[in-house]
Amino acid sequence: MKKIISWLIAICVIGFIAVYAGAALVVKSRKAPEPDNATAITYNDELIARGEYIARLSDCAACHTVPGDAEYSGGLAMQTPFGAIYSTNITPDAETGIGNYSLTEFINAVKHGVRKDDSPLYPAMPYTSYTIMPDEDMEALYAYFMEAVPAVKKPNAPTTFPWIVSMRWPVAYWQLLFSPIRDFTPNPALSDIENHGAYIVEGPGHCGACHTPRGLAYEEKALSNNSDLYLSGAVIDGWRAKSLRGEAQGLKLWDEAEIVEFLKTGRTNKVIAFGAMADVVQHSSQYWSDQDLNATAAYLKQLSPAPNKMLELPKKEDTTTDLLLSGEYSDPGAILYVEHCYACHRADGDGVPRIFPALNLNSAVLANNAQSVIQVTLEGGKMPDTPADRMAFTMPAFNHLSDDEVATIINFIRNSWNNTAPEIKAEEVAEIREFLRNKAPNITLN
Repeated sequence: MKKIISWLIAICVIGFIAVYAGAALVVKSRKAPEPDNATAITYNDELIARGEYIARLSDCAACHTVPGDAEYSGGLAMQTPFGAIYSTNITPDAETGIGNYSLTEFINAVKHGVRKDDSPLYPAMPYTSYTIMPDEDMEALYAYFMEAVPAVKKPNAPTTFPWIVSMRWPVAYWQLLFSPIRDFTPNPALSDIENHGAYIVEGPGHCGACHTPRGLAYEEKALSNNSDLYLSGAVIDGWRAKSLRGEAQGLKLWDEAEIVEFLKTGRTNKVIAFGAMADVVQHSSQYWSDQDLNATAAYLKQLSPAPNKMLELPKKEDTTTDLLLSGEYSDPGAILYVEHCYACHRADGDGVPRIFPALNLNSAVLANNAQSVIQVTLEGGKMPDTPADRMAFTMPAFNHLSDDEVATIINFIRNSWNNTAPEIKAEEVAEIREFLRNKAPNITLN
């Protein structure tokens, strides 16, 4: 028996060493080698400006900046099913940031998911998308971070994962399975502007990181439009990222001009960006060139509908407006709506253009998954602050209301005017409230 146990232990040890060594080989295969005759990059103003634009296009600030803290200094808590991942300091501080990264090491991290110390990066970093970006853009991005971003000394925080989940070496196998190193391949069936939009969406814009559903291993189920699951909607960090495809609750009812306007300003006459999308507009898309905005809109509008989703919204006659204007309320939802929502979102549910979003026929309101509506009701939100609109309005939090009251208001909204959506239960509100209560806090310098 002792010999059998000894052999089993030996086999396990040898197996672990083999698997660990295999992970090291996977990491090595992903790394670009340092050039034999590396030459210094000429950090001219044009290159640095180009890098700054690429940083905006790639939305580096949204994840690597805590609101109110030093830009790019990390510490933002990103919630996952296993705990929180804290974004890292990517300022050029040599001790806590990336100041001692060579250009090749920078490319390996951003495009291939391999740190300077050869550890694989968690897939919270969207290298699965950035991998298609050309090295010339990486050089410009590197020049910007090394020359124009102020160095900030801010130590990086460990994850809150359980120990066994926090190990990095198994991530190498995740990368092998789900993060191929690839180039962007234009689709001959698309126009030049649509292909340019496809590159932005698939690459620097990394739209799929939020808007594509993920599998059991937290992998994006599609990295490009070779599957109609791509950009078909997902739930991330407690928010519902809507489908960007051509069904009724996706972008079918949007025209290209509205998509451009939304990305540029965070609002249209009917909808307003909130949650993580507000951060995208705030830090990234408001800075995109007109060419990139128009290309993105053109590409998104030609996407086919997501599978098994409505092509048309159900027809429903509006009886709610007259009810609310009558002042005679027997429905508890109507009473709560008048007390807490009526002043901004109005009796007809259409809000005020570019100020308060419409609740009538709002795709977030109509979604089968009501997490976003519950979360914004409990937590409130703030519009992106952009030059196009001088006032950024804030929705207050209604977390002082009970779970039953929140559910009653939301059910009233989701089934009033022309809306038809499944009712939610108070238990669902309680779950989101608990999720918000237990979110890991951001880490700041102060």
